[in-house]
Amino acid sequence: MSDAPILVSSCLAGIPCRYDARARPDDAVIEAVREGRAIPACAEQLGDLPTPRPAAEIVGGDGEDVLRGTARVMSIDGEDLTAPFVAGAEAVAEIVERHGIERALLQGRSPSCGCGTIYDGTHSGALVDGDGVLTAVLKRRGLSIEPVRGRRQA
Repeated sequence: MSDAPILVSSCLAGIPCRYDARARPDDAVIEAVREGRAIPACAEQLGDLPTPRPAAEIVGGDGEDVLRGTARVMSIDGEDLTAPFVAGAEAVAEIVERHGIERALLQGRSPSCGCGTIYDGTHSGALVDGDGVLTAVLKRRGLSIEPVRGRRQA
């Protein structure tokens, strides 16, 4: 087992960085960050998107499709946010490389951090199978990804 820290979504660490300027605090994640066992990062903020910001979803596929150029990340207002989502994911990948991180615990369903399930691109709340942009980038680098969909206690 590696002594490398794990990567966690900043919102799970209690940092109000989500599109709605809120956090999704997870007691176990907060404790892991406090103890130095986890490093928080928000790909959307690292992609220079403001907080708060309009909700965004992947249209035309999932994060892997975004990386291939066959899908886009679009805000609910119709703004194409693909470039900042990809740039932010690459910035997080640099953090991962610098710290030798092999595992990530990410916020489920997000267009960045979603793992296995994401919103369908219609901003209707419907879900589809797929990964977010950050998850796709990290999987390409061989990381093990685990989604968090609800609060967990330490």
